[in-house]
Amino acid sequence: MAGAGKSTFVQRINSYLHSQSPPNPPYILNLDPAVTFVPYEANIDIRDTVNYAEVMKQYNLGPNGGILTALNLFTTKFDQVLELVEKRAEDVDYVILDTPGQIEIFTWSASGAIITDAIASSIPTVVAYVIDTPRTTAPATFMSNMLYACSILYKTKLPFILVFNKTDVQPHQFALDWMSDFEEFQAALATHESARDSEGEPTYMNSLMNSMSLVLDEFYKNLKAVGVSSVTGDGVKEFFEAVDVSREEYEREYLPELERAKKQREKTLQEIKDDSVNRLLKDLAVDQAKNPRGPLNDRWDPEEEEDDDTEISIVDKSDERYPGEYIDMTRGRRHEDENINWPRPG
Repeated sequence: MAGAGKSTFVQRINSYLHSQSPPNPPYILNLDPAVTFVPYEANIDIRDTVNYAEVMKQYNLGPNGGILTALNLFTTKFDQVLELVEKRAEDVDYVILDTPGQIEIFTWSASGAIITDAIASSIPTVVAYVIDTPRTTAPATFMSNMLYACSILYKTKLPFILVFNKTDVQPHQFALDWMSDFEEFQAALATHESARDSEGEPTYMNSLMNSMSLVLDEFYKNLKAVGVSSVTGDGVKEFFEAVDVSREEYEREYLPELERAKKQREKTLQEIKDDSVNRLLKDLAVDQAKNPRGPLNDRWDPEEEEDDDTEISIVDKSDERYPGEYIDMTRGRRHEDENINWPRPG
């Protein structure tokens, strides 16, 4: 959720990997187009490709719509990003993706699903769900985070780690107790100030969370959870231990399923293509029978259609050949300087 400390957490694990002996620097991607500052050096930054503010102006969008549209534009060139990541995958042990600050924009958007599936089909992938521990002491907020985590786990179908951040402010042991023993959570729920209404009866919210704690009890059993402080660095070592375990889980359980789903998609697409070709050949045969002298050679061939002259490239700033140019996907033009006078829409 917003304010959980995702970017600060990325900075901490980046610092941890650099401090190892020998150093083990990761390959980092920033996917948040609206952030003004990131506390780490990103190898690939969406802000170098898409101008978030200009997207809002061009399409008359608000902040969330601007982020979503910018991410959609970036995703159209994600094959280039994937090529760069795959080239570096042999040289680095970890690739880190810092997602947009709004959880709904990345998790439930088409572009978020495309990015997740593309990465997961190429290299072992683990989802780290960062939780603001001090704000989770309230049972309602805790349950909201757990429902989010459950939905993301079953949507991505990837190894999953709960990262309870800011443990320097609030230890996360209470959350582990609530996850391991639903009676502990129910006891905390009963003593919460919003547990009963003015007539002394349990509130609807209280009853709902009570039922959800029973439903999610099975979900908690196979879930990995670690406590981390992005400020002090406590728990980062335990986090990477959980990542290593999750990688084995990915290769053992998730990769076979991904390969099966990929083969099924390819089979379905091939069937659609074959059906389209067969219908096209039947139409051509009918047209030729009706008009034997018709100029069949003048028919439109999609393979002969000229490509768009606009060429947009994704840059890897860790490459020595990086020219430092600014690439604007909203206009399809290349600029040497970000400080340019944008023409008014229309």
